[in-house]
Amino acid sequence: MRAAVEQALQLIQANDPSSTEQALGLLQSTVFSFSMKVCGHPQDAEDTMQDVLLKSIPYLPKFESAQALSVWLYRVARNRCLMNRRGKSFSPKVNLSLDALMPDGRELQELLVSSRPTPESDALTNETAARIQKAISTLPPQYRFVLVLHDMEGLETSEVATVTGLREGTVRVRLHRARLLLRKELWSPDKGSKPKAPARRSREAAQPKPKRCRELFAALSDYMDGLVDDAVCDSMDKHLADCEPCQAFLHSLENVVKQCRSYQPPCNSPDLLKVRPKLLRQYESARLAVRGKTASKRIKRAS
Repeated sequence: MRAAVEQALQLIQANDPSSTEQALGLLQSTVFSFSMKVCGHPQDAEDTMQDVLLKSIPYLPKFESAQALSVWLYRVARNRCLMNRRGKSFSPKVNLSLDALMPDGRELQELLVSSRPTPESDALTNETAARIQKAISTLPPQYRFVLVLHDMEGLETSEVATVTGLREGTVRVRLHRARLLLRKELWSPDKGSKPKAPARRSREAAQPKPKRCRELFAALSDYMDGLVDDAVCDSMDKHLADCEPCQAFLHSLENVVKQCRSYQPPCNSPDLLKVRPKLLRQYESARLAVRGKTASKRIKRAS
């Protein structure tokens, strides 16, 4: 759950006009950022932000749980994003095969000997951020939503499942394949660079034992997120200790996830400020309506 949503709810519950305006600003930024990552178009993100906030205003005074508010906002934003059909951003669903996303021996060898810093290990410059956004937009939508919600918006697996209507197991499968595809889109060896001397045993290690390495690749995301049991974790630790290419691949995948979590598209649209007075007026009306209903209930119970 995003800390911004939790902070926004605390500000709303303070019942102060200036705090409410600050809270609405946080919610606007949250929805815009999510929509920008998913849609990839500023205008779509702005339209989604305005539509979601206007729809959510009547319900804001009723929320007591930051988790419930977070799930509500992302669910409404996701549904609104699915209505956007700009370009090929939401092309028909494509199912990703794990075998197609696994690296072959040549790619693993290149991971070991390439001297060029990979994009995912660089500082998050504007150029790198643009590449990340472009790479995210290539993910099939059913994988893109899961990756953005989990790795970029910080939702737990159970929360992503609630937002998307998927089972938690399906969320984990899609998340892993989305990470693998994103890594594939971002990483490419520099053919012009001089490779440094490969580590000892790297030539042999670059030809992975199919069964052991495949089992490791299939469970890497759960391993990275600390979701495998102790016995499986011990087995994977032992394999990684003896397999340099798998170590290199895990490191590259971890860097991709790290960059995803660091990437935040700028939210500097002038429409954010333009629409805020309208949101404040609607929120005040909604708050008064909720207060009136609560008072009526109390009177009925008292009588």
